[in-house]
Amino acid sequence: MTSPFSDHPREECGVFGVAEHPESAVYTYLGLYALQHRGQESAGICSRLEDSSMRFHREMGPVSEVFPERELRRLKGNAAIGHVRYSTTGASRLLNSQPIYVEFGKGYLAVAHNGNLTNAKELQHKLESKGSIFTSTTDSEVMVHLMAQSPHSQPHKYIADALRQVEGSYSLVALTPEALIAVRDPRGIRPLCLGKRCWSDDSGKEHEAWLVASESCAFDVIDAKYVREINPGEMIIISDGQLRSVYPFEKKREASCVFEYVYFARPDSLLRGRSVYEVRKELGRRLAVQLYEKGIVGEVVVAVPDSSNPAALGLAQESSLPFEFGLIRSHYVGRTFIEPKQHIRDFGARLKYNPVREVLKGKRVIVVDDSIVRGTTSRKIVQMVRNAGAKEVHLAISCPPWKHSCYYGIDVSNYSELIARQLETEEEIAASIGCDSLTYLNLKNLLAATGLPADSFCRACFDGVYCVEPKGLDKPSQLNLMSKKEE
Repeated sequence: MTSPFSDHPREECGVFGVAEHPESAVYTYLGLYALQHRGQESAGICSRLEDSSMRFHREMGPVSEVFPERELRRLKGNAAIGHVRYSTTGASRLLNSQPIYVEFGKGYLAVAHNGNLTNAKELQHKLESKGSIFTSTTDSEVMVHLMAQSPHSQPHKYIADALRQVEGSYSLVALTPEALIAVRDPRGIRPLCLGKRCWSDDSGKEHEAWLVASESCAFDVIDAKYVREINPGEMIIISDGQLRSVYPFEKKREASCVFEYVYFARPDSLLRGRSVYEVRKELGRRLAVQLYEKGIVGEVVVAVPDSSNPAALGLAQESSLPFEFGLIRSHYVGRTFIEPKQHIRDFGARLKYNPVREVLKGKRVIVVDDSIVRGTTSRKIVQMVRNAGAKEVHLAISCPPWKHSCYYGIDVSNYSELIARQLETEEEIAASIGCDSLTYLNLKNLLAATGLPADSFCRACFDGVYCVEPKGLDKPSQLNLMSKKEE
């Protein structure tokens, strides 16, 4: 059961893969550990053994609990892929965990997927009419059925054939007895990058291991080198120590998720060659200018930790104000089995955050956060800061108002619950939350802070302009991408 106290958009999933290394399973474990922020419900690894057979293990829970040492020994092989999951489609249960592993007419196949298919419901109905039987409720299984029905027998060809039929977002890694394959959708909505690690065998011979991951921070933990982003529409095929690149899809306009820079990616990652940490500081600097233009003056800047820390630091530096740790976060909150009744929920923010009164008392406080979804947590934080003695509380948000559902791998509340849909102006939202003022970073400043072309991003959660329209969906809910109703 996930925490009822969270009011942030929830992470999607993270994928990792390594080929041509005898400790591939251990490297994958470490890579998933670094990607844990992208999904905490389940984790899995599938490994290719020396005899080309496949072995996998997956369970509910965080990486550190899912893979004891005995499992990593059992998974020892020369290539592996892994997945950490948050359920953007399908129920939170073991049946839906990944990698998906199948033995079918084309051989053995394991697939790990980050993203959402916007035409999954339509494709599932067609596949079921032809006799396909689905064993999970994830849209990722649709891709596997399409691969099975492809007339091609070579893995890179039947994978490409299947993906030409899907729409939406996918960063996918696949493992077969012959190859490790990584592919990113033609719009590049979800991130995927390529790495390399040199190693020596017992005889001193030099080798190269190739790695793929959702974020570059996963390479750092195993002392691997970040090589580059995998391009939108690119397929990487690693076999017999060789890497080759193909582009099997029709070219589309790039539309990578801008919210990765705001919240999802770790600040120590690179996205499209840009430091996430530096982009977030720039968000804060631009937010400081907007506060100045509105005549809002503070005495101290405080972040809602941890993802807002860089933006708060940038705002403080631009404003020449002190940056202080006025809210302390407990890192041991995130999963709870307390029954979420209202009188218990009211303690939720205090389980996660606690104020430092000495920092806040008698001050005009600028509180920086990265986003507001329903406003429930923001309301509690503002009240917490006031109760700690703050004279004024000014809330500054390092992205625009979240007004629309995401269909590409981010879970937010039903869009009718989004506070920016219920209330139109910053003043109305500020009154609802209870702060003295509220300032959202505008979309123009958000896009400019990345240093990349504004038209190369998906920002549908802010402006409602979707690069891929969902098919057969009722737009209010992002979670209903599959046809099977959850129990």
